[in-house]
Amino acid sequence: MHLCTYNFLHAPPPLPANLRARRDFLRQVALGAALFAVPGAFAEALTRTPKQTEGPFYPDKLPLDTDNDLIILNNGVTPAVGEIAWLSGRILDEHGDPVRNALVEIWQADNNGAYLHTKTGNAAKRDGNFQGFGRFLTGSNGEYVFRTIKPVPYKPRTPHIHLAVRIKGKKELITQCYIKGHEMNEKDGVYKGIKDAKQRESVSLAFDPLKGSKAGELSARWDVVLGFTPEG
Repeated sequence: MHLCTYNFLHAPPPLPANLRARRDFLRQVALGAALFAVPGAFAEALTRTPKQTEGPFYPDKLPLDTDNDLIILNNGVTPAVGEIAWLSGRILDEHGDPVRNALVEIWQADNNGAYLHTKTGNAAKRDGNFQGFGRFLTGSNGEYVFRTIKPVPYKPRTPHIHLAVRIKGKKELITQCYIKGHEMNEKDGVYKGIKDAKQRESVSLAFDPLKGSKAGELSARWDVVLGFTPEG
């Protein structure tokens, strides 16, 4: 995320609409985390996030910029093409407790269906302004947040975002999330491979309009539940 600090003698000018939306979104994330601050809260209702294939397009060469804002590269000014979407949630253990110091990674195709990979399809049309990969280290509340684009379909896959959770350098979970109710879901082999209805529902996300955004940004909430309790 690229942040700027200003120092004014008088009241600062109003924030642009897109920055106000970011501020309000991050405030909502913080409030959501506070609601689940009690260890083990609602653990009985948790559904373990299903493990899924990493796929062939985990970046074979990581970008220089690996922060959690996939829309803007380094100090660039040209944003990636696509519907901007905020993906946020918590990393939880099997008891519903937040997992601290979990490195969350996401990667996905750009708006033209091309990955950040040398063997990706549609490589000639890859959006050079889309980071394609990002990382976020969770704090004590287990929260993560990414600014990316709403996933798009490409043959033969339904829209999806890949996610991995690393703990002490080891990939403890690799999974994917999907757009809830998308017409291609039921034809997608990976999605159909999730046989448990509750697990399938847990990775099907609603990408809803971001409250207060004048730029048509979206937000999706995804709590990722590990099938164990990390040591320490």
